[in-house]
Amino acid sequence: MLSTERQRGLTLIELIIFIVVVSVAVAGVLAVFVQTTRASSDPVIRKQAAAIAESLMEEIVATPYACPGGATCNAVSTANRGQTHAVGDYNGFSMTGISALDGSPIAQLASYNAVVAVVAQALNGANGSRISITVTAGSESVVLEGWRGAF
Repeated sequence: MLSTERQRGLTLIELIIFIVVVSVAVAGVLAVFVQTTRASSDPVIRKQAAAIAESLMEEIVATPYACPGGATCNAVSTANRGQTHAVGDYNGFSMTGISALDGSPIAQLASYNAVVAVVAQALNGANGSRISITVTAGSESVVLEGWRGAF
């Protein structure tokens, strides 16, 4: 006995069209993953730049506000950072590639740059200075600002 019912299923053309559509969708999703992966290093760069700025801020805030009596204070440079300085001596200080306090370059931080600006500014009627540190690496930039009173 022959059955005249038509069999159900996919034709070869329908299967090929399905594979093409799914391939295009997967390619689109993978493109998003690639873009996300490329940008995922940016937070690491920003975090390192913030750590560099915080370290410089701690160094500056730890110095005396004015040059101590009997000491000679000069503008800060990479070579003389370990000497006695006052807060205002850091104005205009910049590093191309980050160096340790003794002036030795830190190879892992060679792509970072730092610039310091110190401006005398009264704070609630007391003498003080506003400290602004900008650290850049590539297109990323971090600015850290702080205050140091004249005490």
